[in-house]
Amino acid sequence: MPIERIRSFIAEDMSAVDAVIRQKLHSQVALINQVSEYIIHNGGKRLRPALVILSAGLFGYSGQHHHQLAAVVEFIHTATLLHDDVVDESKLRRNKATANALFGNAASVLVGDFLYSRAFQMMVEVDSMRVMQVLADATNIIAEGEVLQLLNCRDPNVEEENYLRVIRFKTAKLFEAAARLGAILGNATPEEEDALAIYGMHLGTAFQLIDDLLDYSGDYQDTGKNLGDDLAEGKPTLPLIYAMRAGTDKQASVIRSAIETGGESGFQSVLQIIQDTGALAYAKQRAQKEADIASKAIAKLTDSNHKECLLELTRFAVTRNH
Repeated sequence: MPIERIRSFIAEDMSAVDAVIRQKLHSQVALINQVSEYIIHNGGKRLRPALVILSAGLFGYSGQHHHQLAAVVEFIHTATLLHDDVVDESKLRRNKATANALFGNAASVLVGDFLYSRAFQMMVEVDSMRVMQVLADATNIIAEGEVLQLLNCRDPNVEEENYLRVIRFKTAKLFEAAARLGAILGNATPEEEDALAIYGMHLGTAFQLIDDLLDYSGDYQDTGKNLGDDLAEGKPTLPLIYAMRAGTDKQASVIRSAIETGGESGFQSVLQIIQDTGALAYAKQRAQKEADIASKAIAKLTDSNHKECLLELTRFAVTRNH
């Protein structure tokens, strides 16, 4: 089931999610409306909300709380983007100016806080302590991941395991929470709930690995950001970590220097080393391994269109170009 068919399959549910988002975005403060509308409606794959919808459907859920929680997940994700772009001093996301570039850092941070707090208001409305526990734990771990990534910046000594830990905290944790929430709503067994959580964690990891790979191989029109943005920020991602490990001492020295200075001047040299050492192929292989673990986690669940959609997402995560 290609990604277009997944979008078609859940289109009605995602339309309901969008309606919740529009309703809950409203504030009496005009600037909050302006910034949050800009970032929410400025594209994005909406994969995390889709995971809530698909996992709930997998267990036959027929209520309305999945729309509310899908919107909550999107709000939390959007809040992290607003804060991320300020921390990274990013100017471009999805081919458009970032909110901080348009409205300033202060507005972006504060509207991010608004989205976080609105998300918690919404999850309380679901009236489930289990749901609140999952989302509270997830947001706390995501924040830890943000700080870990900050500590890793401009540090060429970051090992692959430390890099993966940041991904699992910062990115994959919300994928895990989204998949788990749908299972909770659908009254899945503890074993089934854990299977969805494992699926989400490894799907999210594969997704971020490909994101980091695309920073050295993607096309601006597809990815919406410039090649080398991660290097310019001094982020030691997997292509760099592997290239330093597999390359010569001289090649490793070039990459170490580029990470430490966080500059763009040596990007072409670094890109050549990445290509020469097979770092992109290694990162792709590592992402495929994560996707395979995700698929295996739900393999024994009852076959359905919802399950096929979830399996297709593992394929999309690795083969996508944006």
